[in-house]
Amino acid sequence: MTISSALNAGVAGLQSNATRLASISDNIANSSTYGYKRVNTDFHSMVISSTGGSYSAGGVRATTERYIDERGSLVSTSNATDLAVRGRGMLPVASVTEVEVDNGDTQMLLTTTGSFRTDSEGYLRTDTGQVLLGWPAQPDGTIPIFPRDTSDGLEPVQINVNQFSGEPTTRMALGVNLPATDTDPGSTGDTLTLSVEYYDNLGTSESVNVAFTPNVPTSGSAASNEWTMVFTDSASGGTVIGEYTIAFTDSRTAGGTLASVDVDPLSGYPPYDPATGTILVNVAGGPLEINIGEIGDSNGLTQLSDSFAPVSISKDGSPVGNMTGVEVDPNGLVYAFFDTGITRIIYQVPLVDLPNPNGMVALDNQTYLPSPESGSYFLWDAGDGPTGDIVSFAREESAVDVAGELTAMIQTQRAYSSNAKVIQTVDEMLQETTNIKR
Repeated sequence: MTISSALNAGVAGLQSNATRLASISDNIANSSTYGYKRVNTDFHSMVISSTGGSYSAGGVRATTERYIDERGSLVSTSNATDLAVRGRGMLPVASVTEVEVDNGDTQMLLTTTGSFRTDSEGYLRTDTGQVLLGWPAQPDGTIPIFPRDTSDGLEPVQINVNQFSGEPTTRMALGVNLPATDTDPGSTGDTLTLSVEYYDNLGTSESVNVAFTPNVPTSGSAASNEWTMVFTDSASGGTVIGEYTIAFTDSRTAGGTLASVDVDPLSGYPPYDPATGTILVNVAGGPLEINIGEIGDSNGLTQLSDSFAPVSISKDGSPVGNMTGVEVDPNGLVYAFFDTGITRIIYQVPLVDLPNPNGMVALDNQTYLPSPESGSYFLWDAGDGPTGDIVSFAREESAVDVAGELTAMIQTQRAYSSNAKVIQTVDEMLQETTNIKR
């Protein structure tokens, strides 16, 4: 019985060390695989109760575990959609075959890095068939509220590389100097005009035309310092959208700045807001906020000297442009860039965190599937909670230390040889036992 148990223990030792060698060979083979997680083999003794002074060898068994929570170092790349997670958390992905079949919700898999590029249908996917998942943004760039304990709200990130986009103008600021001499008695009273371009809701170029007419005194020697300001909209066929009487101060400390902006309350035109220095007029596409400056402010409309000078005209919005590229910021927001200089948020990629990442089921291509052992997952905004951030233009290297694996290989080889020697010795002892009968 004792000799037999020694033989069985030797066989178990061979099997366990063979398992360890298999994990080492896997680690070494994937030492250059981006995002690879090291597999570790542990040995556990098997004890059999001994009675009557005899001892029976129980042997050993081997268990393997993949250290998914270990991270490799990050290396920079030249592709904007090469992504790596710096810190805790994992990227949600799905199999491209499930996405193409479109047979309902795709199964969420997790990974820590990936080289994502657009395919023929615009999906951000790796060359091994993983499609990046994210929450789609609304047309205004905001991300709706999605459930965080389920992947139901996630969709494959699909980029329309031929997309056109424009932004309507909603605000403009007028920094214009009006000639103070035009309000003197005897002046010609000529109207000064200014046309400011804006973009409507369809990206079409329109203009707000502003006419400044000086109020010339009919008698006396003092200047009126008053003007009539009229706004018209080209998109509405030149319809008047606002008419105001503006007055400037000639005081020693604030000369040339706005003193008052008045509107006829019966006209129905929007009033001037002295707190913000704005007028909210209505063009054909909707409200447009025009900033002419606050009372006593020299950054808006002024009346100085004898020249008409549009000093600074600024506005938001942009014409229709072509998409030129896509990037992911550290918080997981996917930005689309257009050749007009605008950017737009189109998706948000969350980071998935689990209580026990090492309990997940390992699949091909460095992807992992949550399991009961890994615990319930939660979808965080990158950089929020316990999660790290997302690094673009980067990949995560393999978590394998080749020098350590080679050292472990030497130890495993010696242990395997020793167990083989045990089996050889037991065989020789059994042979001696057989020879007793001769």
